[in-house]
Amino acid sequence: MATTQTPAPAYWADACKHLMKRDRVMKKLIPQFPGATLQSRGDAFTTLARSIVGQQISVKAAQSVWERFEKLPARMAPSNVLKLKVDDMRGAGLSARKVEYLVDLALHFDNGAVHVDQWTGMDDEAIIAELIAIRGIGRWTAEMFLIFHLMRPNVLPLDDVGLINGISQAYFSGEPVSRSDAREVAAAWAPYCSVATWYIWRSLDPLPVAY
Repeated sequence: MATTQTPAPAYWADACKHLMKRDRVMKKLIPQFPGATLQSRGDAFTTLARSIVGQQISVKAAQSVWERFEKLPARMAPSNVLKLKVDDMRGAGLSARKVEYLVDLALHFDNGAVHVDQWTGMDDEAIIAELIAIRGIGRWTAEMFLIFHLMRPNVLPLDDVGLINGISQAYFSGEPVSRSDAREVAAAWAPYCSVATWYIWRSLDPLPVAY
C-alpha cells in the first residue's frame, strides 16, 4: 500500500540553527546529515495500528505480519477492522493480545474517544493521555507518535533506549546516563527536543527512523 510522505516540518531550519547555537554536540552533529529531516507517513489510525503489530517482534517479522493484516479489510479504517473475524486476524500472524489491542484501538477511533480533529489545538500531554487509554499503547509509543506523526517539536522520550545511549556516547564518553542527566542535557535543546532526539538517533544509525 502506498504511503504519503509529508514535507519537512516548517520549524526544522530554525530548530537546527537554535540547536547548533546552544549545544556543542549538535553544532558538530547536525552538519553531518545535510538535507535529512523528520517526515511523517500514513494516517493516525494506520500509524498506531502498525506500532501495535510491531511490538516485541523484529522489524522484518512486523512487516510480514502487517502486509498480511492490511489485506484483510477493504480499507485500513477503524470501522472495517471492527468487522474482521478474530480467526482471520490470528491467521495473519497476530497474537490474541494484539488482536485485542487492535480492536480496542479501532473502538477508540470509531466511537470518538480520541479527538483526532482536535489534536492540532491540544498540548502534548493531553494527546498522550488519550493515546495511553488505548490498550497496548504506552507512553513511549505515544511519544513516538507525537514525534513521527504529529511532528511535535519538543518531545523528549526519556524511555527511549536509543536516546539514552546516544546521550551517553555523545555527552558522557559512554558512561551510564540517568533520566535526570538526560533532562539536564536536553535543557539546552528546548523548544526543539524532538529535533535534537532525531539527530541523536542519527548519530547511532545514519538511516532515518521510519515509524
